[in-house]
Amino acid sequence: MISGTNSRPLGGAGSEEAPKGSDGVIRVMLVDDSAVIRGLFTRALEADPELQVVASVGDGKMALNALKRQKVDVIILDIEMPVMDGLTALPLLQEIAPSVPIIMASTLTRKNAEVSLRALRSGAKDYVTKPSTTSELTSAQAFREELIAKIKALAGPARSPRQEMPGIPRRFTNSDGTQTAGERTSMVRVNRSGPITLRPQTTETPDVIAIGSSTGGPQALFAVLGNLPKTLRQPILITQHMPATFTTILAEHLARVTERPCTEARDGEPVQAGHIYVAPGDFHMTVEVSNGQKVLRVQKTPPENFCRPAVDPMLRSLSAAYGRKLLVIILTGMGQDGMLGAQVVVQNGGMVIGQDEASSVVWGMPGAVAHAGVCSAILPLPDIGPFIHKIALRSVA
Repeated sequence: MISGTNSRPLGGAGSEEAPKGSDGVIRVMLVDDSAVIRGLFTRALEADPELQVVASVGDGKMALNALKRQKVDVIILDIEMPVMDGLTALPLLQEIAPSVPIIMASTLTRKNAEVSLRALRSGAKDYVTKPSTTSELTSAQAFREELIAKIKALAGPARSPRQEMPGIPRRFTNSDGTQTAGERTSMVRVNRSGPITLRPQTTETPDVIAIGSSTGGPQALFAVLGNLPKTLRQPILITQHMPATFTTILAEHLARVTERPCTEARDGEPVQAGHIYVAPGDFHMTVEVSNGQKVLRVQKTPPENFCRPAVDPMLRSLSAAYGRKLLVIILTGMGQDGMLGAQVVVQNGGMVIGQDEASSVVWGMPGAVAHAGVCSAILPLPDIGPFIHKIALRSVA
């Protein structure tokens, strides 16, 4: 929450409403108790001709009233607000407009990360971490690009057939609290117009399971991992696109949901059976073989696919360490991180599974591996956990 004085005229107590956007324009509602922040958000978003801020309100109660009057495609919802906070407003907004995606917005603190994870489990589609001061927000081009990309990706399915951004610039929080944009790496174009061809399933029982995810990923991870049996002993490595602090909270939530040891990866830690490892924010997680033992490496090497942590380096390293004994799951997410790594996996005899389009929040990452022809199955979210169970335990059956 960032407080400030009003930067533009208000239409009523704490709200501004714009005329309804024309067809093809994404209508955005901003909910934040700071009029300064709402003004900065409005100017940043409306610099893009495809976006229009149609409502700008100061608390959750105002948002409920505005949503009853105004057609909206995406809602940006602050967490800390007077009268009605974001977590309280979230289910009420969903009751009024269940198909409108909601992006939570908060500063990067442990408390806000915890609340954001709770909001994602309650139905919010994504989150953004706001710069901590208005001066940082004014100059944070990477933040604006990230927010716009997420709005477009989440609004796309409601406006037209799935429209995906090839990737977005990721921001990284430095030790002094400042934020910088990730290095832009080249992207390989995926032909998404042709038919999808599935590869034969391998007969190997995997020794390790890897999961890559982004937008919608936390919700999908809870659904997939929460139903796995305790008899499954393979280690599970997860790269979820998230900043530091958020990945710490994610690991804690997964530990509670799965009742398994789940932690952020630590450099040099041996990979242990039955454990879940989450790539820490702003670091790539990889595995290497040292003296015959698989150990985790946590490295601040350059971002890949605009991301750090990224799925591709994790998959390349796991493929080198485990070969045919690797099962990869690509869940919902923007962009195509994981596609190139998945190609390496199948070349070395491993198997790749993708989440299907209908159950994905954004069919970017799983769509990329599907259209690249590296998947042995494309499954709805409820079927992925049982599939992992079957493959991981089939030698026991």
